[in-house]
Amino acid sequence: MDHGILANPGTPAGTDEHRRAVLARALMRAFDEWSLSNAERQVLLGLGGNSRTTLKRYAEGHPLANTRDLLDRAGHLLGIYKGLMLLYPENPGLRNGWMRAANRRFHGRSPVAVVQEYGLPGLVMVRAQVDRMRGH
Repeated sequence: MDHGILANPGTPAGTDEHRRAVLARALMRAFDEWSLSNAERQVLLGLGGNSRTTLKRYAEGHPLANTRDLLDRAGHLLGIYKGLMLLYPENPGLRNGWMRAANRRFHGRSPVAVVQEYGLPGLVMVRAQVDRMRGH
């Protein structure tokens, strides 16, 4: 187990809170690799415009809020991250720029823009596209 992602050592391993802290760190790592702005991170997580403090807390290893919407989003985002890693293992530039790049499958919009326009259903659309690209 990679203990480097456990920035909140006071959270006992194996608890729901611990798992949500690990999810938060994994998401922040993906967002960093994708070079997303705070505004884009907020869109993808479905957070309001004044959520910089929440993002900072997640980056510090605090657990994700225990809400269905946020946990669903986290699952889809990590699925997208994994899918892109599998699709482009030798091309980090393409893999890391994909979420912000214009995409003909989304009528020239970026995946982030699709999520911004459609919310959670848009995130599901983006995840489904990555899965289709992988042949699933």
